Amino acid sequence: MGDKLAANFAKLGLHSQQDLLFHLPLRYLDRTRITPLGQLQLNTSVMIQGAVLRTQVTFGRKRSLLVQLEDESGQTCLRFYHFTAYQKDRLEPGTLLRCYGEPRLGSSGLEFYHPEYDVIDAAAPPPLDNTLTPVYGLTEGVSQQRMRSVIEQVLAKIKQSPPDEYLPRDVNQRFACESLSEALLCVHQPPHSVQVKSLLEGHHPSQQRLAYEELLAHFLVKRKLHAIAARQKAPRLTLDTSLQERFLAQLPFALTGAQQRVCREIFNDLANGSPMLRMVQGDVGSGKTLVAALAALAGIDSGFQVAVVAPTEILAEQHFRNFDGWLSGLGFQVEWLVGKLTVAKRRNALERIASGEAQVIVGTHALFQEGVNFARLGLSIVDEQHRFGVDQRLSLRKTNADDQLPHQLVMTATPIPRTLAMAAYAELDYSVIDELPPGRTPVNTVLISQRRRAQVVERIRAACAEGRQVYWVCTLVEESESLAAANAEQTASELREALADIAIGLVHGRLKATEKETVMAAFKAAELQLLVATTVIEVGVDVPNASLMIIENPERLGLAQLHQLRGRVGRGTTASHCVLLYGDKLSEQARQRLQVLRETNDGFLVAEKDLQLRGPGEVLGTRQTGDMQYRVADMVRDEHLLPEIHQLGEQYLHHQPAVCEKLIQRWIGDKQAYINA
Repeated sequence: MGDKLAANFAKLGLHSQQDLLFHLPLRYLDRTRITPLGQLQLNTSVMIQGAVLRTQVTFGRKRSLLVQLEDESGQTCLRFYHFTAYQKDRLEPGTLLRCYGEPRLGSSGLEFYHPEYDVIDAAAPPPLDNTLTPVYGLTEGVSQQRMRSVIEQVLAKIKQSPPDEYLPRDVNQRFACESLSEALLCVHQPPHSVQVKSLLEGHHPSQQRLAYEELLAHFLVKRKLHAIAARQKAPRLTLDTSLQERFLAQLPFALTGAQQRVCREIFNDLANGSPMLRMVQGDVGSGKTLVAALAALAGIDSGFQVAVVAPTEILAEQHFRNFDGWLSGLGFQVEWLVGKLTVAKRRNALERIASGEAQVIVGTHALFQEGVNFARLGLSIVDEQHRFGVDQRLSLRKTNADDQLPHQLVMTATPIPRTLAMAAYAELDYSVIDELPPGRTPVNTVLISQRRRAQVVERIRAACAEGRQVYWVCTLVEESESLAAANAEQTASELREALADIAIGLVHGRLKATEKETVMAAFKAAELQLLVATTVIEVGVDVPNASLMIIENPERLGLAQLHQLRGRVGRGTTASHCVLLYGDKLSEQARQRLQVLRETNDGFLVAEKDLQLRGPGEVLGTRQTGDMQYRVADMVRDEHLLPEIHQLGEQYLHHQPAVCEKLIQRWIGDKQAYINA
């Protein structure tokens, strides 16, 4: 390989033959068979073949060419946003097409967006491929063809010179593999006899053998980093009992047993002289902010500063109001730092932070920026931590003036099953607030068909007449944010017509941050009675007066996300309701999933059910740039392997440190720093 090509491969972290061997396919193209149109499944790449029924140009927010295909089993649509007149004329009714792509939910049902396609001769159709085609992660200057040929060269060598085996022998036997080499060959070059479905879904024994080793490597590196952090110095933060009592005396309620338990766990960590890395997980409304405020109180009582970071300005402002309300009366200075501050206000805030005058600093990602210099940072609290990039979280883990690492507390309201959390966040200690405060009213959830939409609109009118506020959530899942925004705009327009005497606001992802904040602030101030929004409000502001939420087409979202959305209501003492306004054709599985929300308000139970019913998915939240991607493992799909991996991992850490290093190097290489976030 020449220097230039080697430099391109290095951008992917590929420096050696072993790196190439473990650069596993992201997915496969299955061009070995044709899937009948009646058997299409959402988000599963397939080869289809059908005759053109009709072709038309449609005009929505964006002009598109819609091609309707049919075979003996059913129909589907191909949609092209970029097309030519020649292309349109060529796709005349009766033309036989063979297409490859991934069907997604569109306005006409399952649609293929810009699929690869060929016009074929019905009398002499071309043969199908014999094997699955691997698709690899690439970078500029490296094509799929080049990557495949380079990996083929390395695979040819492993028969003579196999990679080292680091797992106990019975692991290969368990996955019906003779060796690690055999598993690698099967995954890179699936043989004719392979079970196509199991390989495409990641359940093939060879993939599971490799996933086992990869999950073990990730677990080892996270536990190793946990051990390294434990050896570093951190300030000893303690909270004076009389100050804690004064803080609690100003609250109109008592802490729940779960809050008290989690506070004890945090205080123990803060006082022992090594950096705390703890995640607090609590369902929507369980009182995580109050626990965070008590942790902050320990920091400032010990003479250190505390940074509190939230993903949006409106959520940061909510935290600022809470912390300021609780702490300023006790004589502490709470500062506010967000992007929208004027130059003069920002300069003054930065001076107060640098001098140490500001003791608690609440803000958004603005806290991560150049020019923010803490006098003596002792603790950082990161809310909804999966919404931040890894680099950003690392920036709050730099040593302070005393050459000590600040403690870090991360919080999330996303319910994650315990086994998953222990693997995904193995570098963190883990606390759960599993009890809701008294006075939180469970949300009554009902399923209503779109056919009764007019009745739902009347229900909104009645709620607003009683002085209540309402959310209407649009869940259009489309290729582009603009289509989702258009759907929300259209819904808002229809509701303004139907409810002319009600003040209606609109929030979606295409609005500028300042516009979004203004609308949300107006809703919080009760200047708006009804807020139409896309799922951007999932992690949002606390409006106790909002007691009704309508979620349109809820079948398009995961249960955990629906539960998060539902958590926006039921924050006051009034009985609250969530209406799941489903489409006409609700499948049995979708009905079963939505039924879970009717039966329980427990986020952890919802998350467990979501895993069982949905299978692989984004249960752990957004994967940020820089975070380590898995090559073959899927934390959700492979959850059943985790308990055994934890056990084996602990044995390896204690008895085989050299093997641990080799496993980490093989699977993670130079990306280790990123896990320390």
